[in-house]
Amino acid sequence: MHSLSVAELVDLENHAWEEVRELLSQGTRTYRLTAAEPEIAAQTLVCLQVSTKSYLGAIAYETGGIVFEHGWITLLGAGGEGIYGSLTSWNGLAASQDIPALPGLLIVAYDAAGGFFGLDVGRFGQSGHVYYFAPDTLEWESTQLAYSGFIGWLAEGDLDLFYETFRWEGWEEAALKLQPGQVFGYYPPLWAKEGSGQFSRKAPIPILEAWQEARSEGKA
Repeated sequence: MHSLSVAELVDLENHAWEEVRELLSQGTRTYRLTAAEPEIAAQTLVCLQVSTKSYLGAIAYETGGIVFEHGWITLLGAGGEGIYGSLTSWNGLAASQDIPALPGLLIVAYDAAGGFFGLDVGRFGQSGHVYYFAPDTLEWESTQLAYSGFIGWLAEGDLDLFYETFRWEGWEEAALKLQPGQVFGYYPPLWAKEGSGQFSRKAPIPILEAWQEARSEGKA
């Protein structure tokens, strides 16, 4: 199958990036854009084979990633400073295979609670929806959102309600102290009867430790 070149994938007349930027700037959620190296951004777009007419292509090409809510959610792009991994490295598309991929899901974001967001490209019937690995249920659950809707949710959705049982007083300061490649481990874990954001002890753990759990459930 012929792979489209970066020149064919970058649609200057219908580039979605300005729409994405406007959505983020008008949203209620704090965010920080990370720049991407142009060459790496171009490689990412070619690996994904998506056009910049789409939100996914625009974010892959224009950013290294976007960090929301004091570091609570990391949206993947081409990779950059302060971002652990990229759309290629998380999905088996990079030369280095340090992060084991989960076939049928395109991982697009992760959070500080050890949750992961994956775009269904075959694992759940090619629904085109973003699924969330919930650390309190240990299941992949559909958000019923396409990728563009997911970006809208990150910009202006009720994240406080979504993460109500995962967070605690002072979570903002704690999230800011996490290093790239770290998430919170909860003791007792969130899926346990006694586990909660408020009462569990929290400590940084490697994100790949949380990913192994999510990936194991995804194979089930």
